[in-house]
Amino acid sequence: MPHSILCEAAKESVRLLFRKLRVGAKHASPLRKPFMIIDFHIHLSLPEHEHPWVMEWMRGNFKGDLDAMVEKILTPQGIRQYLQSNDIDYAVGLAEVSPITTGVADDDYVGQFCAKANSIADPPSGPRGRVLPFASINPFMVNDLAAELERIVKQYDFRGIKIYPTYHHHYANDARMYPLYAKAQELGLPMLVHTGSSVFKGARIKYGDPLLLDDVAIDFPELNILMAHSGRPFWYEQAFWMARRHPNVYMEVSGLPAKNLLEYFPRLEELADKVVYGSDWPGNPDLRRNVDAINALSMSNEAKQKILYGNAARILKL
Repeated sequence: MPHSILCEAAKESVRLLFRKLRVGAKHASPLRKPFMIIDFHIHLSLPEHEHPWVMEWMRGNFKGDLDAMVEKILTPQGIRQYLQSNDIDYAVGLAEVSPITTGVADDDYVGQFCAKANSIADPPSGPRGRVLPFASINPFMVNDLAAELERIVKQYDFRGIKIYPTYHHHYANDARMYPLYAKAQELGLPMLVHTGSSVFKGARIKYGDPLLLDDVAIDFPELNILMAHSGRPFWYEQAFWMARRHPNVYMEVSGLPAKNLLEYFPRLEELADKVVYGSDWPGNPDLRRNVDAINALSMSNEAKQKILYGNAARILKL
């Protein structure tokens, strides 16, 4: 065989090898431990905190006795063990004061619960299964929103706040909310915001449009804003645009079947620096299902690690 043909064959073999390497890097094998996981969205409400229709809906998603499972896990010792057994390093534990729509698990309950849970000794490997409290302050039940946020942060070391526009019936850019946002920004606290739909009685979906956060992101540029549920299912494009448009706005993907994330957001990997994982437990009663689904997506391991841990760790200053 002529020397020139041999050279061309060798070059083609090298090109094929590099092509395979590029594909392998893009569609990386699943992440293996050690890697870390932060679940940015678990509820700490016991059955007695919830309205009957909320528990009825959640029971429909669970095979077995949901009430007994929740009551067993939602003790300080139980939640630490449960998170550790599912390889969750930190979880954001949510208060919720929504008496019209879902129920009330107030800030004092959540603050005390998390303090007791986090006082339990970590395993020898280091901090695992800690619960970081996020407050809920209902603007129709509290007059001085900023003072109340400052009080509970000082008393319980709350690490952020969640607002529930669809459950509290207000627009996210309502001026009455601005003192709360200003105080959260001053204290360096991130803010999780329910966006998109809800199945619960009394929820008003018009308040869930992610574009309502455009004003908030501009007016409070140092306030990190996470769009819980990323606008499901009506406003995926708006949520993606908001996260691209604003440096301080992030997509949080709780409550979405993670196996479908690339269908909802085909360019998700381009925005991997702005996406945060959450489970929405116990509404999603399987704490690992969506972690494993993200792990199986055709994205780089670097992107998966950002979504499962890195972005949340930066936002929470861990």
